[in-house]
Amino acid sequence: MKVLFISLGCDKNLVDSENMLGLLTKNGYILTDDQAEAEVIVINTCCFVNDAKEESINTILEMSACRREGSCKALIVAGCLAQRYRQEILDEIEEVDAVLGTTCFDQLIETIDKVLEGEKAGVQVDSLDKLPQVEARRILTTGGHYAHLKIAEGCDKRCTYCIIPKIRGNYRSIPMEKLLTEAEELAKEGVRELILVAQETTVYGVDLYGKKMLPKLLQELCRIPGLAWIRLQYCYPEEITEELIQTIGQEPKICHYLDMPIQHASDKILRRMGRRTTRAQIQDMVVRLRREIPDICLRTTLISGFPGETPEDHEELLEFVDTCEFDRLGVFAYSEEEGTPAAEMPDQVPEEIRQERRDEIMELQQEISFDRAGDMVGRELVVMIEGQVAGENTYVARTYRDAPDVDGYLFLNTQETLVSGDFARVRVTGALEYDLIGELLEG
Repeated sequence: MKVLFISLGCDKNLVDSENMLGLLTKNGYILTDDQAEAEVIVINTCCFVNDAKEESINTILEMSACRREGSCKALIVAGCLAQRYRQEILDEIEEVDAVLGTTCFDQLIETIDKVLEGEKAGVQVDSLDKLPQVEARRILTTGGHYAHLKIAEGCDKRCTYCIIPKIRGNYRSIPMEKLLTEAEELAKEGVRELILVAQETTVYGVDLYGKKMLPKLLQELCRIPGLAWIRLQYCYPEEITEELIQTIGQEPKICHYLDMPIQHASDKILRRMGRRTTRAQIQDMVVRLRREIPDICLRTTLISGFPGETPEDHEELLEFVDTCEFDRLGVFAYSEEEGTPAAEMPDQVPEEIRQERRDEIMELQQEISFDRAGDMVGRELVVMIEGQVAGENTYVARTYRDAPDVDGYLFLNTQETLVSGDFARVRVTGALEYDLIGELLEG
């Protein structure tokens, strides 16, 4: 039977999707991107912020028409939205045959079988303490030259704006031997870049081994033949240790790149958010990382318009961004999530002002990014080829400073034939706001 699979949301959700795709192909299903011929449709949803929630709901409604009028015989909704609003989805969208919670996507095949046999499978939800067990080869959707390695599930932080612990559970590290086996298999399949993800990567191993084991995991991953780049994402500043900094600086396979979400710089707002750092501590960590790894690329994310944020708090955040000059920075306008403490806080900031403050921060960051990109002109870098511009002798590449789908690119004009996943040495010859221009060097 032909299956249309739709994956929404973050890279952590994408790993779940790739595991489900592996289950489907192992059990004889044929994947299709044509909804008109799909006999089974699976949607892996997201609900982290309102925009993601709306995208998931609209996708379900669109696919419901295929279940109602087309060839689709089973419509399955999985992931975060399914976990959070499981009964509401079944009650309000009658075309949905089953919902799978975040910890039971390993039951996908059994659920589809029930529906195809004429049974309304309903809600499938397991304990949030569980880790799904999938004995099937992941089907990569990233082109095959890079892949995400999810090293843990859930979160213990309990930030006041975040719904993740309620839909993903407490922090559960995946055993190291399992991760190393998965990484070895990915490398054998041609993966050159491994991107470590979790709600927070820095506390990996504390629940299993009694101490932070991310440096040890990184060292073991660096020994795997075939892997060339290892990239770290979602490192909370208060959990970054000297051992981790040294590991990043000393292991040549680890990209000098760190995604360090901080959310704000006003101590008052950080406390209201339930964050565990102060502005001074964040700023000290930025200085320390740049001192010990001079060419490190720092990425962060911020929230504008959090409840109680005054114009003075916003100005402090702007001043902080101007001072720290992050290489990469993204901003979310605060999104009220029902069931979170922040949604019940007084002094909610009007949506229009949230967006205005977001835009103001991004305008400042655009200037910073342009200056930081300009500093790269003249440097020689190794880049990973991502593809070729159709009809042109121009290739799209990424430097160690660019995570896929979230950062910029380097554009390269050459008569040489290059292939996605290849590495090439280039000299940077120009800079745009977020992208670079380069020329190919021999060797």
